[in-house]
Amino acid sequence: MVDLRTSFLGIKSPNPFWLASAPPTDRKTNVERAFRAGWGGVVWKTLGEAGPPVVNVSGPRYGAMHGPDRRLIAFNNIELITDRDLEINLQEIKQVKREWPDRALVVSLMVPCEEDAWKKILARVEETEADGIELNFGCPHGMSERGMGSAVGQVPEYIEMVTRWCKQHSRMPVIVKLTPNITDIRRPARAAKAGGADAVSLINTINSITGIDLDKMTLDVDIGGKGTHGGMCGPAVKPIALSMVSEIARDAETAGLPISAIGGVTTWKDAAEFISLGAGNVQVCTAAMTYGFKVVQEMISGLSQFMERKGYSSIEDFRGAAVPKVTDWQYLNLNYVVKAEINQDTCIKCGRCHIACEDTSHQAIWPKVDGVRKFVVNEAECVGCNLCVLVCPVENCITLVHKTEGTDPRTGQPYNQPARNWTQHPNNPAVFKAAE
Repeated sequence: MVDLRTSFLGIKSPNPFWLASAPPTDRKTNVERAFRAGWGGVVWKTLGEAGPPVVNVSGPRYGAMHGPDRRLIAFNNIELITDRDLEINLQEIKQVKREWPDRALVVSLMVPCEEDAWKKILARVEETEADGIELNFGCPHGMSERGMGSAVGQVPEYIEMVTRWCKQHSRMPVIVKLTPNITDIRRPARAAKAGGADAVSLINTINSITGIDLDKMTLDVDIGGKGTHGGMCGPAVKPIALSMVSEIARDAETAGLPISAIGGVTTWKDAAEFISLGAGNVQVCTAAMTYGFKVVQEMISGLSQFMERKGYSSIEDFRGAAVPKVTDWQYLNLNYVVKAEINQDTCIKCGRCHIACEDTSHQAIWPKVDGVRKFVVNEAECVGCNLCVLVCPVENCITLVHKTEGTDPRTGQPYNQPARNWTQHPNNPAVFKAAE
C-alpha cells in the first residue's frame, strides 16, 4: 500500500503537496477550499508589519507567457505581500489550524531587518498555533525596493542574522525561502544553515519582464502607462528550480538540510522529480491558479500510481535517489558514446531532423538513400547530441543508442574505453585537462 503522508520538520500532512505563499493562500476562505480539495498543507500568504503600508495596485497584477496552443508557460506577478490587516490574518490562521489539525499550516513572514520587528511578529504568530514559519527572503519586486525580500536573500550575512533572530525568539520550525536571483544558490543556503534554519524552501520567483505591447510601447502589465519588473513562476522555471535544489542537496555544507521544493510543479511527475533530488515536499502556486484547487487530486493519484508501480511505499523510498547521479561537467565520461537511430517504420519523412542537423549541428543525417527520400544517420559524423530526437514530431521515432562495441571513427578508440581521469590546472582551478 502507498502512503503519501509526510512529516517535514515534524509537521505532518496527508500528502507532500502544499500550496505556496501566494494569492491562493491569502485568506481563510481560500485555504479551506484548498483543504477540502485535498491539499496537504499551505504556506499562508506573506504577512508583514512595520514600515510603509502595503498597498497593491488596482489593475493588472499578472503577466504571462503562452505556448502556441495557449497553454500557460509562465506567470509574472507584481503583487506585494498581503495588504489585509495583520490581526484579521492572524485570527483566520488560528481558526483554520484548529478546524484542520491534520493539515500543515506554515506562515510566511517579511518585516524590516530589525530584530525588534521580527521579535514582535513572531510572538503574535506563535499564538495562532501555526506549525511553522517561512522567512520570505525571495520576493524580487516591490518589497525588495524597501530593503526586504530578495534584498535580504541576496546577502548571506543578512540571511544568517535574521534566521538567528527567528530561532532565538521563536519555538516554531524556521524555513528560509531563498531567491533564485543570485549567482550561487549554495551561499544563501549555507548562511541559512549557519543561522540555525530548520529547512530551506526554493525557488522564489525570478526577476522578469514577460513582454512588451508594441502598439503602446509599454510593458504587458500596464498600470496607467507604466510598468515594472515582476516575479516569474510556472512551468518555465522548473529546470532552474531543479538545478538549484540539486546544488543544495549535493553540497557538502548543506547536505541533509531539509528542502521544500518550489518551481513549476504542475503534475505528479514534476513533484516526483523534485523528491528524487531530495525534497521532503513540494509547494505549488501557478498550477492552482491556472487549473483550480482540484488539480491536486490528479497529482495525488498520479504520484500514488507511480509509487505503486515502482514498489515504493512512501516518498522516503525514493527521496534523494537521483542526487548521486548529479555531478560537475568535468567528471562526465567522455568515452561514453551514443548514436542516433531512426525507426523507418514510424518515420513520417518530414525532414525536420535533417534540416536541424544540417543547418545547426553536425551534418550527420542523410536525406536520401539511392535517390529515394529516406532519412538515415551517418554514424561517422553523429555525436549523439540529441537535437534530432528533440525536434522530431513523432515520439520515440528517433532514439539514442549506446554503443558498447566497435571503434569511434573520430578517435580510432573502442567505444567502451573507461572514463579518463581529469585534474585541475595548477594555475587555473577553472581549467581541467585529461591526466596523462
